[in-house]
Amino acid sequence: MSAARDLAREPRAFGTARLVIGDDGRRWWSIEAAPSVMLRLRRLFQGSARSGKRIVVADTLEACRDIEWVCERWRLSIEPADYAAERAGRHREAEEAVERILAAGYLPRTFDLAIQPREYQRRAAELALRTRQLLLADDVGLGKTASAICALTDPTARPALVVTLTHLPKQWEAELARFAPGMRVHRIRDGAIYDIAAWGPRRRKRRAGQLEIAGTEPKLPDVIVTSYSKLAKWADVLAPIAKSVVFDEVQELRKHGSNKYEAATQIAQAVDLRVGLSATPIYNYGAEMFNVLEVLAPGALGSWPEFAATWCGSEGADREKAELKDPRAFGAWAREQGFMLRRTRADVGRELPAVTRAAQHVDCDAKPLEEIQGRAAELAKIILAQDQKGFDKMKAGGELDWQLRRATGIAKAPFVADFLRLLVESGERVLCFAWHHAVYDVIEERLKDLGVARYTGEESATQKDAARAAFVDGKARVLLMSLRSGAGLDGLQSVCRTVVFAELDWSPGVHEQCIGRVHRDGQTDPVVAYYLTTDQGSDPIVMDVLGVKRVQVEGLRNPDAEIAAAQQIDPDHIRKLAESFLAKRSDDDA
Repeated sequence: MSAARDLAREPRAFGTARLVIGDDGRRWWSIEAAPSVMLRLRRLFQGSARSGKRIVVADTLEACRDIEWVCERWRLSIEPADYAAERAGRHREAEEAVERILAAGYLPRTFDLAIQPREYQRRAAELALRTRQLLLADDVGLGKTASAICALTDPTARPALVVTLTHLPKQWEAELARFAPGMRVHRIRDGAIYDIAAWGPRRRKRRAGQLEIAGTEPKLPDVIVTSYSKLAKWADVLAPIAKSVVFDEVQELRKHGSNKYEAATQIAQAVDLRVGLSATPIYNYGAEMFNVLEVLAPGALGSWPEFAATWCGSEGADREKAELKDPRAFGAWAREQGFMLRRTRADVGRELPAVTRAAQHVDCDAKPLEEIQGRAAELAKIILAQDQKGFDKMKAGGELDWQLRRATGIAKAPFVADFLRLLVESGERVLCFAWHHAVYDVIEERLKDLGVARYTGEESATQKDAARAAFVDGKARVLLMSLRSGAGLDGLQSVCRTVVFAELDWSPGVHEQCIGRVHRDGQTDPVVAYYLTTDQGSDPIVMDVLGVKRVQVEGLRNPDAEIAAAQQIDPDHIRKLAESFLAKRSDDDA
């Protein structure tokens, strides 16, 4: 009887959590437990790989903390226990640090800069230095660049690498010179790969007509600035020397699998501090956030199947187009973990007058739309046909999108130009966004007497700088800008308060970036954004889709925003475009 009582007192082990290291160095936890425990573990570790009585979970800090709790709850043994305890402790400390830094009343440290950043900018920098991996998604114009420069003053962050859009390296050079004039900055030039450490001193001596000094020790700059377009070429050189990386306009990394994405991943995994900057880190589908954060916080989100099962509802969800089930919940979780920080102007007490958004109807010339009727109908039928291959539908979808949106833009262009003339003649300088070069051509030709400058994908960086200068100096009264070419551009807010969308993008995030070129610090007037639309062509369906896509963006960035439960992002916008086109054509024929 006594032996039976002693046996009953012995703790009962329900299973084991064992660390496994693969041949490629990747780590995961293999958990085996009694069937009753496994049922509950599968609910906790959604998306984990399963094989019989075994669950496989990616080795993240959060997973180690969950495993620690699981093992305490069901008395699983952990192998190795010290490793799991150390990582669980790091997760606990990180959560506490994030909560402390973001708490009201917290006073962040100052940084050794010529211009002392604002309190909220210093707070973001301190969070980045503590977590070593941060997506800073503050509103457009709140000074994310200043926060990044604060972080780069830390000696452990240098040499630092800044990666930005093709037209912004010079702007970064100027901002670094303004805030941190003591930092040595090098902007990577075009052409063949060269020795960055030796380039600067030798180049300056040649310009000064001096002889090379024998024995001069080459020295790396404090900050290296380059563009995403050069990243793949330079990745093998930059990864071993950079200690930190700032990915400006990090929405460029929302699509995985490209050479640009692979190069960014290579560099990010080699450095100790990673910061991403973007007011719109996703353009279309919320799951693009996984791709962005996988670069900034490698492995921290677990595997894609785990992420998809937890946040998208299915471990088999498409990594490019998956929707988040609850964007608000994911946004809150990302902030709690210290992966993302998003503040609005109201949050930091720097509110500007609200943007007035006006949908303005304009007429259109039916001829460009009539010219594509036959081909567009063929493409629409391919998209909607049940017996067509997926590749054929995808190809037809891309062509229909291009054909119909281009024709719609051209059909509206003369009337857009008339609207722009009214604005300019009333004293406004106008920033006009479009997408197709044929649309720019029509507008520029009709307004050439007013002065028109272009800032699109066709111009070189030097030509873009000249266009910006012409607009700021008043030589051009209209600046034509590509919907996706002006992200991050600063300086227009001092001369312009009027934005016109001659064409529409499928993503609301793109429109927000566009408006942010003038709705930012330094703007003293209320900003008005006109969406010029017609009831023909692609405009009606694009406007409809824009309404649902905004749900995914706002839920991530602003978890307190009210979102109608019935609204969901529509991943099938091309099918809707095809259906709308054929329905309209049928009505016209009738």
